[in-house]
Amino acid sequence: MRILITGGAGYIGSHTVKALAAEGHEPVVFDNFSTGHRWAAQWGRVEEGDLADRERIRSVLDKHCIEAVVHLAGSAYVGESVSNPAWYYRNNFVNTLNLLEAMIAAEVKRIIFSSSCTVYGIPETLPIREAAKVDPISPYGESKRFIERMLHWFEKAYGLQWLAFRYFNAAGADPDGDLGEQHEPETHLIPLVILAALGKIFPFRIFGVDYETPDGTPIRDFIHVSDLAQAHVAGLRFLSGQGASMPLNLATGSGESVGSIIRAVERLSGREIAVQPCPRRAGDPAVLIADASRASQLLNWHPRYGIDTILETALRWHSRNGGGKPDSS
Repeated sequence: MRILITGGAGYIGSHTVKALAAEGHEPVVFDNFSTGHRWAAQWGRVEEGDLADRERIRSVLDKHCIEAVVHLAGSAYVGESVSNPAWYYRNNFVNTLNLLEAMIAAEVKRIIFSSSCTVYGIPETLPIREAAKVDPISPYGESKRFIERMLHWFEKAYGLQWLAFRYFNAAGADPDGDLGEQHEPETHLIPLVILAALGKIFPFRIFGVDYETPDGTPIRDFIHVSDLAQAHVAGLRFLSGQGASMPLNLATGSGESVGSIIRAVERLSGREIAVQPCPRRAGDPAVLIADASRASQLLNWHPRYGIDTILETALRWHSRNGGGKPDSS
């Protein structure tokens, strides 16, 4: 299929584009490069554009005879969304409305949307299943929730087929070394721990060491970014077979604590990490672990990589690229 990937030059987007190309699809990257990277757009065609520009979206859909969309573009910092909610509702929700309207006008009726585990807020039971209460506690999470509801009503009104992938903690780097994580600013746990081991950050701050967990630090469900990419390939296959629209968790179903990640990176890098305990951040639950059995059953998708591979590939990427930025080669 000819597939438009919004945000295709970003971290998850670029890995997804590579996976789609490897399966024989024709990916078209649509990105404004505000946070995505031109060096990451290595497969398929590239169209620079912004989702605020409805005419530009429609022209790209028509130009490439797009058959399906993978929508990964948007803003994704929880703290920033609290301080600037207007931007998050505009950039995430309003711009997605622009995309969906352009799709309906161009008669493109399949979309995979990158939602988030933040739609659940503070979970009442673990592991988290898709039927769990949806109650986000940040404008970022609410923007994702609004989009999921919009997809629901677009299906009823216009026949749109959709999947909303609720990502848990994406991590790791492309096993071939072609791609990896580079955010400005970097807020994700694993790259921050690795940067601390490489001497780029001092000290590493742990937000909360008094949780009711084995080592007192929060536990999260980490999934390799290449496994996420493969889920999008499987999801498009599912929608092409007239699969039902729904939200799906993407995770491994197992958790790692912040403390265990630090110890593992110290072991793999051979370097000690200076740690500074800090107070808990408001709204951070002690444990976030998902039940992703629904995605496994319906999509025939199963994560291939565990935490060791996640850390090894991330450490290789950051070590080779001087803290995450690719060299000229």
